[in-house]
Amino acid sequence: MAEYNLTAVRIPVGWWTTRDPEPPKPFVNGSLQIVDNAFNWAEKYNLRVILDLHATNGSTNGWDLSGTRDGTVDWGKTDENINQSVAAIDFLASRYTQRSCLLAIELLNEALAPDISIDSLKKYYQAGYDAVRKYSSEIYVIMSSRLRADQRELLQYIGTFKKSVIDVHYYNSLDGWFSGLSVQRNLDFINNERSRDLSSVTAENGPLVLVGEWSGEFWHSGGEASKEEYQRFAQAELNVFGRATFGWAYWSWKHEINHWSLKWMIANGYISLNKTS
Repeated sequence: MAEYNLTAVRIPVGWWTTRDPEPPKPFVNGSLQIVDNAFNWAEKYNLRVILDLHATNGSTNGWDLSGTRDGTVDWGKTDENINQSVAAIDFLASRYTQRSCLLAIELLNEALAPDISIDSLKKYYQAGYDAVRKYSSEIYVIMSSRLRADQRELLQYIGTFKKSVIDVHYYNSLDGWFSGLSVQRNLDFINNERSRDLSSVTAENGPLVLVGEWSGEFWHSGGEASKEEYQRFAQAELNVFGRATFGWAYWSWKHEINHWSLKWMIANGYISLNKTS
């Protein structure tokens, strides 16, 4: 990552990592040591770390990435699982806020509307923010609006917290609608609609903005494009997302699908990064 001129890494962790070395089944142990290793490597190679509580007890969206196998969305419906998430944030903050490479802690990933209520989310954000601030007044705290809701629904609320960041995720490839568009129309969407989306959450007195997930893949299914077209698409995304006031994070560094792998995209000449990426 350092050789490719990246300056930070967003590390997704599950709530069970905070229960290592004896996490509840079906989760396996060892993940906490991996996070420790990542911090050591980040400090060695001068990278900053965004620590992202990606999967919570109860699941925020019903997808496997949120730590569930049955599709249920139970997070936020009881004080118990909200408090468990706060405890996970407290654990991560107590363990890592004194590490020089830690840039930010992200309280939650992709809470799905309407399953997750605004009231539950606000209650958790306040408690999670307070948990981080017990250990540091300097690191940033990242929050987001609900997925499939107006990305600005919590913009003003998040902006009331000091050193706060709002996280937005922009994908063409996860929506089948884009597969019906030409390559040029996909490019136009980035340069116009996505650009406006980003501008709409960028407020002078609001939180900083992180484009926390995006990908150089733009076909949901069945599309074909040349290398030059993929290069143009990725460059358009970089041009737009590079305006984000807190930066961007690609999903992901290594992936079995080539265009979802930033390492592969750079190594094979699809993406070129400058020294400020």
